[in-house]
Amino acid sequence: MDETVAEYIRRIVLRIPRDEIRTMLQEWGFLSEAQLQTINFHQIKDNISQEVVQLCEENCADIKQAAVLDIIYNHTYQNKKMWSVYQMNKAGEETEVFDLTDFKKKFKRRLQSALRNVTINFREYEDNAIWIRIAWGTPYTKPNQYKTSYAVYHSQTPYVFISASMLKSNVPLLCQALVVASNYHDIREMELRGHSLNSLKDIVFQRYSQNFQTYKPRPLPERTVEPESEDIRIIHENRNERERIQRVNWEVFGDGPQPKLEFVQYKLETMFKSDPEMNILDKKEPFRCLVKFSSPHLLESLKSLTPAGMADAPLSPLLTCIPQKARNYFKIKEKKGLLSESLVSP
Repeated sequence: MDETVAEYIRRIVLRIPRDEIRTMLQEWGFLSEAQLQTINFHQIKDNISQEVVQLCEENCADIKQAAVLDIIYNHTYQNKKMWSVYQMNKAGEETEVFDLTDFKKKFKRRLQSALRNVTINFREYEDNAIWIRIAWGTPYTKPNQYKTSYAVYHSQTPYVFISASMLKSNVPLLCQALVVASNYHDIREMELRGHSLNSLKDIVFQRYSQNFQTYKPRPLPERTVEPESEDIRIIHENRNERERIQRVNWEVFGDGPQPKLEFVQYKLETMFKSDPEMNILDKKEPFRCLVKFSSPHLLESLKSLTPAGMADAPLSPLLTCIPQKARNYFKIKEKKGLLSESLVSP
C-alpha cells in the first residue's frame, strides 16, 4: 500500500470519535469482521489508527477504498461542512429516465477531459442521493486528497448541494460536469447556504411544516387571579392579544419544527434623502450597509420572538419569507424611488 494512502486512512480514523470507529469501519466494509475483532478499540486513537492501517496494508488498500471511507465520514458528519444550493434548468419540459451508470460515465468523462489529474468517487444513499467526492490536481501534480469538493445530487430533481471548497476556481468545472451528466441546460447558485444539509433539502423540497389551512385556536393556560384585584376587561384583552399572536405566529411558521439555518444576511443600498436647497450631500452616492442575524437555530429563534413579547406580530416579511423564498441572502435596494426587496444576487 502506498505511504500516502496509509497516512490518509490514518488521518481519517483520527477524526472519528473513538466510540464510533468500529461502527464506521463496519459500514466501510473493507475490513472483515474477523480483522475488526483483532483491534483494541479501547486504547488511544493513535494506536487504533496504526492497527487499522496495518490491516489495510494486508488487504492492499488503494486510494479508491480510502476515498469511500472519507465519503462515509463526511456523510456521517455532514453538518461540519458549509453547503451551497444550486439549481439546474432544462431547455424544455421533457423528462428523462435517470440512469445512474450513464450519469457516472458522463460526469467522469466531462471532468477528466477538463482536468486530467482528478480523483472521482461516488456513493449512493437514501432518497436517491448521490454523493460525489472530487480530489483536485493540476496538469502537473497529483490530486490533493486533503482538498476535496463534495456534491450531493438528488436524481429526478434539479437540485445539487455543493460543499465549500478551498479550491473555488474548480467549482465551475464541477458545475459543468453536473449539467452534462444530468442532461440539464444550465445551472445557477441559489442564495441559500448553511451547515445543516438536511434542512437545506427540507427547504428546497418544501418538506417543512407549511399547512396553514387547518388552524384551530387553542386556549392558552391562564394565570389564576382574584377578580377583585384585576379588571376583567384587561384580562379579556390580554387573552385576546395572546391568542392573536399565537394565531399569527402559527400562520407564518406552522406548528412543526423549522429547518435549521444559522444566519440570514441583508445588504442595503439606498440614497440619502435631504432638501436640495440645503445641499448637505455633494455626492449622490448610495448608502450601503450589511445586516446579519445569526443563531444556532435562526428560524426557531425568530418563531419565538413574538410569543416572548420581544417583537410585534406579525414579523417583517423579510424575516418570515426565508424558507418560502429558499434563500438566506437578500439585497434591498431602491427601485423607482421606493425602497423594495430585490431578488438579485448580492
